[in-house]
Amino acid sequence: MEYLLALAADPAAWIALATLIAMEVVLGIDNLIFISILTNRLPEDQRSRGRRIGISLALILRLGLLGTVAFIVQLTEPIFAAFGHGFSWRDLILIAGGLFLVWKATKEIHHNVDPDPGPDMFDDKGGSIGFGAAIGQILLLDLVFSVDSIITAVGMTEHIPIMVIAVVVAVTVMLVAADPLANFIARNPTVVMLALGFLLMIGMTLIAEGFGAHVPKGYIYAAMAFSALIEGLNILARRSRQRAH
Repeated sequence: MEYLLALAADPAAWIALATLIAMEVVLGIDNLIFISILTNRLPEDQRSRGRRIGISLALILRLGLLGTVAFIVQLTEPIFAAFGHGFSWRDLILIAGGLFLVWKATKEIHHNVDPDPGPDMFDDKGGSIGFGAAIGQILLLDLVFSVDSIITAVGMTEHIPIMVIAVVVAVTVMLVAADPLANFIARNPTVVMLALGFLLMIGMTLIAEGFGAHVPKGYIYAAMAFSALIEGLNILARRSRQRAH
């Protein structure tokens, strides 16, 4: 209790908490886009439940990983070297997650542009993926993003309570934003392609980081924000034309 009271009275702890919450929310955007796109392929009556379960699993995973911080930190230690780079377990997890994202985004883009996608594409009810399969894929990406998130948090503060509060707040924001974001994506088909492009970029970034190439996150999110702004202007222009007609 004295430890928590000392943290509460420390201005540096509050600054670290605010910074970490902001970082966790931004990092959660990647996860939320993937969850939104994937759950939109479920039957309509299962989508909201799928999002809640997926985001809840992200919270459980991150809190569980926080309990093994000492082990998580060791994931950054190189286990073998290749191509002049020492690969750690974190690198391998990022590469695997990036490859999965690239594969998944490419498959979804193919489904959206193929005029005759076959039985794997959306059925008349809007869903073409099993609930268990969707949750399994969400859990896999939750693991990748959670490991990266926790390692980044450890680099910013050594206080576990600060990390726990930041994770809970960030996941709560994801829960609140999940349905509105998914519904917006479902109502605007062009946004689906934009979001899939984001997933491709995120996947390639994860692969690059796994191979030791540092990609500043600010550049990635600035590009995403600019693209989203342009798409927002396109949506407003289309609505204006529709009202004119």
